Amino acid sequence: MADEKEIRKLSRRDFVRTSGVAVGTTLAANLVAGAYAAGNDMIRIGLIGCGDRGTGAVINAISAAPGVKLVAMGDVFKDRLDASRKILNERHPGEMEITGERCFTGFDAFEKVLASDANYIILATPPAFRPQHIKAAVAAGKHIFTEKPVAVDAAGIRTVLAAYEESKMKSLAIAAGTQRRHQKGYLETMRRIHAGSIGEIVAARCYWNQGGLWKKDRQKQWTDLEWQMRNWLYFTWLSGDHIVEQHVHNIDVINWAMNAHPARAVGMGGRQSRTDPAYGHIYDHFSIDYEYENGVHLMSMCRQVPGTVGNVSETLVGTKGNSQVNRYSITGANAWRMADDERKTERNPYEQEHADLIASIRAAKPINELRNVAESTLTAIMGRMSAYTGKAVTWEQALNSKEDLVPASFAFGPIKVPPVAVPGVTELI
Repeated sequence: MADEKEIRKLSRRDFVRTSGVAVGTTLAANLVAGAYAAGNDMIRIGLIGCGDRGTGAVINAISAAPGVKLVAMGDVFKDRLDASRKILNERHPGEMEITGERCFTGFDAFEKVLASDANYIILATPPAFRPQHIKAAVAAGKHIFTEKPVAVDAAGIRTVLAAYEESKMKSLAIAAGTQRRHQKGYLETMRRIHAGSIGEIVAARCYWNQGGLWKKDRQKQWTDLEWQMRNWLYFTWLSGDHIVEQHVHNIDVINWAMNAHPARAVGMGGRQSRTDPAYGHIYDHFSIDYEYENGVHLMSMCRQVPGTVGNVSETLVGTKGNSQVNRYSITGANAWRMADDERKTERNPYEQEHADLIASIRAAKPINELRNVAESTLTAIMGRMSAYTGKAVTWEQALNSKEDLVPASFAFGPIKVPPVAVPGVTELI
């Protein structure tokens, strides 16, 4: 495993420049078809985290390629596992090799899944658990599909970056739930941007503005911990706040375009709509000014406020033109827009990311997106830190922060809800 001191030295110079090198639709299809014919490349899924996203990820993986089966499941909550198992048995009964002995519940369920014969681990628990699970899956020598984000604080990011170094030495394949990096339109748009179609990037904007999300009313039998875990979106230690849990998608696109991460963030945010304690203590809006080392600024905004206008997009401004990346279009000297017939051939990106990962495993050419998603996650964390404290935060401050939000151990019982962060009062740790 890499020395943590070396990991802390990350800079733009070290940024992994493999952003646009996803396996790709055609190559993935050819590799999967050819390799599976050899008959020795069965993908055996172990699912850790049986909520909606975990269940959906299994369906996506089974739909992505032949020779894929679910062989183990684990979740803290039995009702979540049972519901997921029922859905999967109804949708793909032929691909389920699940018996009661292969279903695990409790906080140690992930260890039991990893001890099974699964060779393809899907990590879909709340983000707080991701560093621990990634570290354990890499140690067990498993290929991984991990949902984003991969941590909620700097301590978690350092764990993930260490796991990334170990995964490279073990030649493990790892893909993240940043599905835009596997989406045909995004790939072609980014290829043109990196080839110079808009010239030098001079500014960027990205947004995830939307209405409200789900909430589960507290039940009398729930302890504090169970209530928080079942409403994990609304607690920073579990989700990282929505700038980390959700807006990381758009931030990741800009980092991809820049082939870099920001050097500095100055942000603001607050809690004006979701003020009831039932919504935990996170913010409902953020606005962050990110600055990259070359002086380019990114205007980053996210909001979860009912009744407001939605906007989920990424825009780049260049010296020769602009790109509305999410619309697969470029204006200016090299104007281009993906044709409608090409758009129609775009595969569901939630399937494509699994197709690419499986193809890379079967071809013995493992893709590894762990560092990319770790850096995009830390970019989002850096923005949150600035908004919470009211202070400018550098990349080095964010990476080396002593903030460690996740409890060292878990047991159902009391756990306090931290106060809502107040800029100028909340300390930068």
